[in-house]
Amino acid sequence: MKIGVFYGSTTGATERAANQVALTMRQHVTIVRDVTDATVEEFLSVDALICGASTWDIGELQEDWAACLPLLEGVDLSGKTLAMFGMGDALTYSWNYLDCLGELWETFSQTGVRLIGRWPADGYEFDESRALDDDGVLLGLGLDDDNHPELTPERLYAWLAQVSDELGLGRKLVPPADNQTRAAS
Repeated sequence: MKIGVFYGSTTGATERAANQVALTMRQHVTIVRDVTDATVEEFLSVDALICGASTWDIGELQEDWAACLPLLEGVDLSGKTLAMFGMGDALTYSWNYLDCLGELWETFSQTGVRLIGRWPADGYEFDESRALDDDGVLLGLGLDDDNHPELTPERLYAWLAQVSDELGLGRKLVPPADNQTRAAS
């Protein structure tokens, strides 16, 4: 299975998380790309997409993704799988925490892609989010490096284990401690 990790990052937090995803799942990751440089062909060249975004201003999608999504409108991603993670600030922007996931899904849901990696909203404190599905579950993993950076490694690893299972890959993941060591060298 070939996995592509696509992200948009303004401050570097989403890029760091995307790189952690790539390190943890490196056995299957063939592309790690900032969406400002991504092509439709790259989205089509992989079996599974792991996409990372952040919410900006008041519920807006990060600008690189906002520019990229129109390229994907009308693209047929049937047979491919999508998992998403989002960065947000649940305390300051409690009324639109992780809206970026809802924005991404609005476009991707029209492409025929299958969504995996939904994540429980338990343990998060926010008032509203477009990232919630009809069952009150997040459309993907939520990360909040502004208020709870200490939770990011554990949440990311647990979510990737779930995504790996949903993809039928088993749990051949590189633990966070090994990633930190390898990333620093």
